[in-house]
Amino acid sequence: MTDLIACLSTGKGTWGNVKRLIAEEKWDKVILITNDFGKENFQADKNVELIIVDARKPMAELVDAIKTGIKGKISDTEVAVNLISGSGKEHMALLAAIMKSGLGFRLMALTTDGIKEI
Repeated sequence: MTDLIACLSTGKGTWGNVKRLIAEEKWDKVILITNDFGKENFQADKNVELIIVDARKPMAELVDAIKTGIKGKISDTEVAVNLISGSGKEHMALLAAIMKSGLGFRLMALTTDGIKEI
């Protein structure tokens, strides 16, 4: 398949969506952008790598933290991205970090028909 990068932060019910997205597809690697609360409380059935960020930091710092966190960890020229969880600020930082890393991305969602590119 490909590598998945997803936000795992705020949003009622979004953690279950992310957990199913991880479990129901054969990803080469899963990287979650989360905070300390997510690090302490999220449990996935598959091995995932966490990049811990503080969304209260300025946007440039968030982008740099995510870019540094994914550096050398992506096995292809594009990644699958899911933004169901988290804030707009976290989403913008993730997309900026991916683009500044020279990667392409496909937006993936869990639908009633399974995992689909949107």
